[in-house]
Amino acid sequence: MISALLCFGLWGVLPIYWKHLDFISPPSLVAQRTIWTCLAMWPLLWWRGIGVKGDLRTISWHFLSGLLIGGNWLLYVWAVVSEQMIEGALGYYINPFFNMLFGLIWFGERQNRLQMIAIAVAFCGVLMQIPGVGHFPWLALSIALTFSLYGVVRKRSPLGAIDGLTVETSALVPIAVGWLIYQNSNIPEAFGGSWENALWLAGTGVITAFPLLFFGYASRTIRLSTLGMLQFIGPTIQFLIGWKMYGEPMSTPRLLSFGLIWLAIGLYAYNAISRRQNERQPMLAE
Repeated sequence: MISALLCFGLWGVLPIYWKHLDFISPPSLVAQRTIWTCLAMWPLLWWRGIGVKGDLRTISWHFLSGLLIGGNWLLYVWAVVSEQMIEGALGYYINPFFNMLFGLIWFGERQNRLQMIAIAVAFCGVLMQIPGVGHFPWLALSIALTFSLYGVVRKRSPLGAIDGLTVETSALVPIAVGWLIYQNSNIPEAFGGSWENALWLAGTGVITAFPLLFFGYASRTIRLSTLGMLQFIGPTIQFLIGWKMYGEPMSTPRLLSFGLIWLAIGLYAYNAISRRQNERQPMLAE
């Protein structure tokens, strides 16, 4: 639980960091982020004395999870730098409801009537985004889908948080390096053209590794539904940053849309708390 809280709190404020990296295109930024995260993980792996042991099936799972998290990074960074941070936040609001769906499909996590009502209310909130922004929120849905599928794949993997993330980023490094070589004529240009920019890019490894380590540990040790509820911390912070700090537009239909989603969150949270209390009462009585 503490790992999940730290993870989503850090993700909430990270858009401020991405805004400072507008000197590089989103695909190149994701490539840099992949490389520096990998470089940050191997020393940590050695320090903790963890050996990477995995068969071809396990490595294949982590290559898939690496592609999913890389795609999610690209979508969200693009949302931040293109003044669509609020729609990016919407994606992470929707994501927990995908978690509930995938938890039902792959892990047998059943939903009761109140939970299904919450999902329906959230879906209505997503539809309200269409008149609010003038188009279907495909970016938000893509962000939600890629991150939910990443959580599913990580939950299926036998590797832990540290070695799993190391394998994921290591598998993607050749693709990242190839992209940077293709896009830039020399090494200084690939790293922003100055030492200051290069340091900003190197910092992406640290700020990426720690939240993902927290998430990887949490996703393997608590229910996907619980993880989904805690995840609302991150997009709430992002929503406020995009609206109040960077002045992204907030129309009445769009605000109503978020109101419905927050209502869905409230219904699901009430249900989760009630269930927990009902489960604890017999234990306390005993």
